[in-house]
Amino acid sequence: MKLASRLRLLIMIAVLALSVAIVAAQDEAVLVIGHAESTDSLDPARGFTQTTGIINRVAYDTLVTFPDEDASEILPWLATDWTISEDGTEYTFTLRDDVTFVSGNPLTAEDVVFSIQRLQSVQGNPAFLADNIESVAANEDGTVTFTLATARPAFLAELTNYAFSVTDSATIMENGGTDADDAAETDGAEMYLNGTSAGTGPYILESWEPQVETVLVKNPNYWGEEPYYDRVIITNIAEAATQKVALEAGDIDLALDLTRDQVATLEGNENLTVYSGPSVYTHFLLMNQDEEYGGPVSDPTVQLAIRYALDYDGYKVLWGGVTPPTNLTVGLVAAYGEDKAFTRDLDRARELLAEAGYADGFDITLSYPDFTWQGVNMNTNAQKIQSDLAEVGINVSLNPGELQVSLEEYRTGIQGFGYWFWGPDILDPIDVISFLPGGKVGAERANWLSENVSDDVNALIAEASSEVDQEARIELFAQLQDYLQESGPFAPFINPAVQAAYRSDLQGFVYHPQWTLDVAVLSLPE
Repeated sequence: MKLASRLRLLIMIAVLALSVAIVAAQDEAVLVIGHAESTDSLDPARGFTQTTGIINRVAYDTLVTFPDEDASEILPWLATDWTISEDGTEYTFTLRDDVTFVSGNPLTAEDVVFSIQRLQSVQGNPAFLADNIESVAANEDGTVTFTLATARPAFLAELTNYAFSVTDSATIMENGGTDADDAAETDGAEMYLNGTSAGTGPYILESWEPQVETVLVKNPNYWGEEPYYDRVIITNIAEAATQKVALEAGDIDLALDLTRDQVATLEGNENLTVYSGPSVYTHFLLMNQDEEYGGPVSDPTVQLAIRYALDYDGYKVLWGGVTPPTNLTVGLVAAYGEDKAFTRDLDRARELLAEAGYADGFDITLSYPDFTWQGVNMNTNAQKIQSDLAEVGINVSLNPGELQVSLEEYRTGIQGFGYWFWGPDILDPIDVISFLPGGKVGAERANWLSENVSDDVNALIAEASSEVDQEARIELFAQLQDYLQESGPFAPFINPAVQAAYRSDLQGFVYHPQWTLDVAVLSLPE
């Protein structure tokens, strides 16, 4: 064949291949979501942010789950059923027998054991959720038994958290992972799991470029109902205003983090549907109990003064929502309602500051991430906190930081005075234990240790953690909320409303209190 003829043939083949690729891309159903990304890791044993939850909700499966629309009951998922011992310390799960991982490996009881033991041994941020699991064992009949240190009425609700995702043990071990006791030092699978997933979910993680874009593609071997979209692109759009512009221009299909005023301007747009509803996220001030870091705000009397000094109604004007009485999310069973929340009392705040020896106030630095989450701009709130506290003589210097840097400071307990938000890890009143002495936030973030409080307080916390009678639980958690309001190193000030908007033909949108958004239930009309 002559060279010219060969070149013409090669060009024709290339053009044909390109045409096929373009047609395939056009046939692909793609969903683009605008979102203020907060991902720290996509490794289920390490990641513990809201964005991580959105992604791992569909890249992995858990043994049990909540309904798509709410958290009203526990449903089987990878487990078909389970039994509970009379003393409430042993849970035995029967697994589905028709499930394979992305790799093609079948789901086994050993994979469940590996996943839980790795969660415990890696000692990442979500590991505390497994603290009460004494052991997990694969039985000869293919079932899995969890043995708890103490009865835990919230255990099944805890298992719905993506931290308990069941992972492919063979694939993770091939890529440097381990569930050994020294996994915190020796496990090397995080980089692999940040680039792809090793689960059984309806989607596979194709790529993650931090603070830029996350791409999910349909899992062709998914055991459940096939999702509608072939590809889901979650693009990081930090500013709510930019999300709104991108949605109106058709560059994205769904904007997750809009503000109240932006949503109001979309109401008449027939091409878009607006969602507004209660958020489970509590915005709060953290006051470090270690005087080395907290200085004046380590004093419980000062902490109480700050709770009286905040302008709670002003935050509701900004963001909607409700004023939370404590860090137990309003709306959960046993949680205090807004009728029990603090109201501003500047005279009382000044009296308390004088009692603590700060009649003339003091200077303090407030650290927080320069970040917008679900339409709430943290800089705006920080400036308002600064203004509120100035009225009682507390001079606040603002220290906004890059998200991951500030998050690390918060997680290691070295922020003296911080502003953060919290979504419940467990949709149960037991979640508030995290904010009590010895709890995840109390001890690790605020240095509020069990040894720093009375035996009676520690006994109350232990009793509330294991009580199974519902009426008794409500009473115990009422006592804990009273204690937090009087003595806690936190000042919760707003449960803002959440706003989202999406193209009007998008079906299945549900804002979920556990995983925020399940992209596998979204679709377009056929």
